[in-house]
Amino acid sequence: MAQLGFYSGTMDCGKSTLALQMDHNHRARGRVGRVFTSHDRAGTATLSSRLGLAVEAIEVSDEFNFWQYTVDELTQGGRIDYFVCDEAQFYTVDQIDQLAKVTDELSIDVFAFGILTDFRTQLFPGSLRLVELADRVHTLQVEALCWCGERATHNARTEDGIMVTEGEVIVVGDVDDPERPVPQVGYEVLCRRHHRRRMTAETAKAAAMSPDVLPFD
Repeated sequence: MAQLGFYSGTMDCGKSTLALQMDHNHRARGRVGRVFTSHDRAGTATLSSRLGLAVEAIEVSDEFNFWQYTVDELTQGGRIDYFVCDEAQFYTVDQIDQLAKVTDELSIDVFAFGILTDFRTQLFPGSLRLVELADRVHTLQVEALCWCGERATHNARTEDGIMVTEGEVIVVGDVDDPERPVPQVGYEVLCRRHHRRRMTAETAKAAAMSPDVLPFD
């Protein structure tokens, strides 16, 4: 029986790497699938990992309809055994419902990957719906670390190294990209304590170098 699985974790815990590995493993066993993504840091219609691996993917816009796409593909004689859906937190609630319908009505396995909460510590609508509908929710075991060395549990958005808690939910940035616009928008994972204190690696470094600032821990 086909299943809808959701693999979640913070940034830097290897979700996209696992998505690529999942696709490779199923293709190696002769299964035929489709790879989807949304707002990948490498650009449109690409699923990439921070390890440098990447494959072509189908870009999921807000207007994309998984059910209609699947029916059209099958009607035209295509074969689909599974979907790999990366950056699923950016999918709409309707799209998650469509994926559940694809699983139940067309017996296609769906492997969805995404982060649970945004930089405001609020659940993404797509991730919330996946938690509500998935047959299984998997928390990835590779633990991302805060700059202090503790387990990272929260995603933070930064502008020039300063943590921000307001703004558009979807702003694609990458701390490894030297061509980012000004202000430089990036993302960082923090433990709850330092997320609550809004203390990023940059601000912690500045505080440590200042003789007028008392230790923060």
